[in-house]
Amino acid sequence: MASSSFGSRLVACLLNVSEARRKDLVESVAKAALYDKEGVRREGTAVLNIFNDRDYNRSVITIVASVDSIGEAVLSACEKACVLIDMGAHKGVHPCMGAVDLIPIYPLGEEVGVEDCAKEARAVARGLTERVRGTSAFLFGWADSPRRRGLAQRRKEVGWFEKTPDLRLIRPDVGPRPRKPFGLTGVGASPYVTNCNVTIDTRDMAVGRGVAAALRESTPGGLPGVQVLALPHQGAVEIACNVESVRWSPTAGEPWPRFSIDGQPYCHVPASLITRRVAELAGREGVGVKGTALVGFTPRECRGLAEFALSRGIAEFWKERGRIRM
Repeated sequence: MASSSFGSRLVACLLNVSEARRKDLVESVAKAALYDKEGVRREGTAVLNIFNDRDYNRSVITIVASVDSIGEAVLSACEKACVLIDMGAHKGVHPCMGAVDLIPIYPLGEEVGVEDCAKEARAVARGLTERVRGTSAFLFGWADSPRRRGLAQRRKEVGWFEKTPDLRLIRPDVGPRPRKPFGLTGVGASPYVTNCNVTIDTRDMAVGRGVAAALRESTPGGLPGVQVLALPHQGAVEIACNVESVRWSPTAGEPWPRFSIDGQPYCHVPASLITRRVAELAGREGVGVKGTALVGFTPRECRGLAEFALSRGIAEFWKERGRIRM
């Protein structure tokens, strides 16, 4: 992600909220990031994408701004989400614990350092619990100082993967013990994480779980930086992958997308490799692949689109993407 004269301190927040079936509600959350309560636009902020998944009942809102101004945009969106989403009424197949389930902050260029993002994430966690009384948060990644535990580890520790986590047993890092309607929010910072979902043509969750287990980074022969869930989705099984950027250099095969943070090299597994590996694993069970979907963008795409949208003052970029040729 090379630097440019515009937006050299850009970051992205892929805000995960536990609602997708009411798209107007999700758009109102996105707009809260862009406009203050008087309807005045926040300069230097854009929403690049809104991804809704009805089965998951989960949306991902891609907010971009400088690291110095991302906090206010994200907190305003979180305030709106906490007013509109009640976890006591939530239903969906994707695990979640909070009305605002996840607030990750990712650097989009070498000019933004690790500690810049960590400091901002911790400030967002404090700001959320101060502005919306009753909310609580756990920290992950660079924001989890000094241990820097990853998101998957922190989610296991708080029971995020359980069907009915007991909120009374959780001790959050920031705020009171979690309770409905807000639940618990994960807040952190890390190298960019791409979401790549591959659908396999079966309803058999055992097949899906086997594929997911073989792909997972923690499995011998798994893919570096890949965390995986198998979930029922639109009459099939979706292999839902969080693709973390890692400090690792592949030695053979196709080029892996690369960038650097604080002078350190990072790369991430390309979606094409994930799709091929899923096809291979599912094929052993006589199951084909129906398709692959990226939630949002790769790190390089996100940087380029952020610069494009902000330089032209396109705040609601998600509405314009189909008409823009770059």
